[in-house]
Amino acid sequence: MSVFALFALTVIPLIFTPGPDMLFILSQVMGKDAKAGMLATVGICLGYLVHSVLVALGIAAIVVSFPVLFESIRWLGIAYLLFLAFSLIKSVFSQNKITIEKKLSSSPIKKGFFTALLNPKGMLIYFAILPQFIDKAGNTVNQGLILSLIFIGLIFVVYGSLSIVFAKVTQKADIDERKQKWIDGASGGLLMLAATWLIMN
Repeated sequence: MSVFALFALTVIPLIFTPGPDMLFILSQVMGKDAKAGMLATVGICLGYLVHSVLVALGIAAIVVSFPVLFESIRWLGIAYLLFLAFSLIKSVFSQNKITIEKKLSSSPIKKGFFTALLNPKGMLIYFAILPQFIDKAGNTVNQGLILSLIFIGLIFVVYGSLSIVFAKVTQKADIDERKQKWIDGASGGLLMLAATWLIMN
């Protein structure tokens, strides 16, 4: 259990470090509400669950070993974030009347899933950190899955809590069309920042 506790203490600072995932959740909260942030958090956790299985089975090592394939995944993730960013920014200059939907769809989950799934930094975190806490003499697959579940659980708690905090800070009871355009523009800017962060790192 001490190994798992040490692993948790190691990854918590990484989770709190601003990156594409956190910026995406913030953009969802700003554009909608805390529930949208929670749904986006669920999607991100599902995306990292795929990374967990890949690492446990050793497939991630194959992906990292082929630079062309790895770079393709990296730029696909950047392109996806840019697509979301430009969609939001485009709505700022749209002449169509903006209506704020109270009913949420499943899109935050889907967008969160692909944001995490196409984030090569997440794969590198798994590939570089998890093996250091695995005892090669034991069942490496089970250990990898347990460590991954700890990581995903911490992500859910941290990002879920941040969604509530972000909502209290950014949400207002009365958001008119003009304010919504500002929110969409800010959300698009945050996603643009996330894409830039991926390009520069």
